Amino acid sequence: MKIGVVTFPGTLDDRDAQRAVRLAGGTPVPLWHADTNLHEVDAVVLPGGFSYGDYLRCGAIAAQAPVMQTIIEKANQGLPVLGICNGFQVLVESHLLPGGLIRNENQHFICRDQILEVENTSTAWTNQFELGQHITIPLKNGEGGYIADSETLKRLEGENLITFRYVDVNPNGSMNNIAGLRNERGNVVGLMPHPEHAVEAGFGPDMPAAMRSGVDGLKFFTSVIHSLVNA
Repeated sequence: MKIGVVTFPGTLDDRDAQRAVRLAGGTPVPLWHADTNLHEVDAVVLPGGFSYGDYLRCGAIAAQAPVMQTIIEKANQGLPVLGICNGFQVLVESHLLPGGLIRNENQHFICRDQILEVENTSTAWTNQFELGQHITIPLKNGEGGYIADSETLKRLEGENLITFRYVDVNPNGSMNNIAGLRNERGNVVGLMPHPEHAVEAGFGPDMPAAMRSGVDGLKFFTSVIHSLVNA
């Protein structure tokens, strides 16, 4: 399966996302922000970083990039799209996911291994997890506080659109401990933590069994391949 990974000016984690796709058994396809051709990819990853220097609002300029106009159109037709950190910010700025992301509550950049609870397994990117499972995924952001108005929060809760919540600690002050969301169709998922940094033993987060042994992030990428193969 061909999975596109978009590079914007200021993107940092595109190579990591490509590596995660390869480890999951897929074929990564680099996509450039100024292009409108997605090269017939089967899914897309919007990786983390500081697209366009985070000017205006994080993700606001990237949401207007030529490649995003095609991705928005295809996502609305069912193309699986995963937004990681800055990619999550791009998804909310593109209105593919609701709400917004603001400066962390403590006003500081945060970098930590974060425990998440899996709230939804009915998506293209989470179907290999178990409902209620606790996973450890690296987190690194300065503007990761999720916000939404009361009606949106009520809809997210009522329609089961929350994919992940922070456990033990809410590192950035996100409302309702929200760490990740899905759209109604389940093909679009966004989250602040970085699953592409937890895909290979020896390079992932520390786990009780051994240091740097965490590979919980790999299931994001095997999930989308599974969903595509079985579509």
